[in-house]
Amino acid sequence: MTLPITVFEKLPKADLHVHLDGSLRIPTMLDLAEQRGVKLPADTPEGLRQVMHCGENTGSLVEYLKAFDITLSVMQTEDSLYRSAYELAEDAAKENVRYMEVRYAPMLHARGGLRMVAVVEAVLAGLREAEKDHGIESRVIICGIRNISPESSLEMARLAVAYKNRGVVAFDLAGAEYDHPAKHHREAFQLIRNNNINCTIHAGEAFGPESISQAIHVCGAHRIGHGCRLREDGDLLHYVNDHRIALECCPSSNVQTGAVASLATHPLKLYHDLGVRVTVNTDNRLITDTTVSKELWLCHKEMGLGERDIARIILNGFKAAFMPFHIKQGYLRRISAELQGFLGDPLSVLPEAQRPVGPQPEAPRA
Repeated sequence: MTLPITVFEKLPKADLHVHLDGSLRIPTMLDLAEQRGVKLPADTPEGLRQVMHCGENTGSLVEYLKAFDITLSVMQTEDSLYRSAYELAEDAAKENVRYMEVRYAPMLHARGGLRMVAVVEAVLAGLREAEKDHGIESRVIICGIRNISPESSLEMARLAVAYKNRGVVAFDLAGAEYDHPAKHHREAFQLIRNNNINCTIHAGEAFGPESISQAIHVCGAHRIGHGCRLREDGDLLHYVNDHRIALECCPSSNVQTGAVASLATHPLKLYHDLGVRVTVNTDNRLITDTTVSKELWLCHKEMGLGERDIARIILNGFKAAFMPFHIKQGYLRRISAELQGFLGDPLSVLPEAQRPVGPQPEAPRA
């Protein structure tokens, strides 16, 4: 029996891979454009969705990324960044996302003259206010961009170091993957590792498993963004599994970029069945036209994942989160308990060694 999407909307969830500049509200874009005198390629919600190909298959990552030129045009001021961050967290909270890691490249929001620190502060302020109002905990991942320059990635890495323990929890490398290898940005990742900061890298989406190998072995990635082509290298696949390197899967986005042919042929189920720490995420709520609930529902509906599988994947999202261990344990206790009504015995999806024992006090909020 296929469960309705409303069931998934009620479940507690995490979103570890969501881009700020790909997750705006269309009415907000139109409003910001009018306020700032920005000329958009369409002036109606329907027209803007159409020109940005929201929810449509674009055939390649490069084509998919073109929509970001439009969203970025209205995200060049502190108030627009604050509003975008707040509304993203508000939207996620409405579908019971409890924890979210929002990623973006501050340099892409400085085209109008904003200082980098002002960009970061505005986003953090929006996320903090949403946490007060809606109870969702959000943290930031700062991105370097593969297809710009290694020097700019190093600048973004320095920014991540400056904001360590102040809302920024990791560093990422995003952008066009093909012909822009991660190894060119190794200096940025060396700085990140020297400062004991987490890192995740987009890899195996628009290029083969060599990209994933490079992300892990050259740059030291703790998680992999997408990883669709990991199945092409069995040895690497088992290495990722054995070392519990989590995959940030974004099923609908992967179909839209041409990384996989269809949801039915997505490797997520194979990875999950093998025991890989698979997480399910949105990537871009606007451009992909999705939510975490919808992505989990599609995994259930199109890939045949059952209730127990979904519960394991939800717990994986909290296991793989870039948060302190004792905070993570608190989340796992609470989320496992909440899944009780969905699964019957949610703790049975945890390996025995990881099941909490003894009294379970509430963990302090981060």
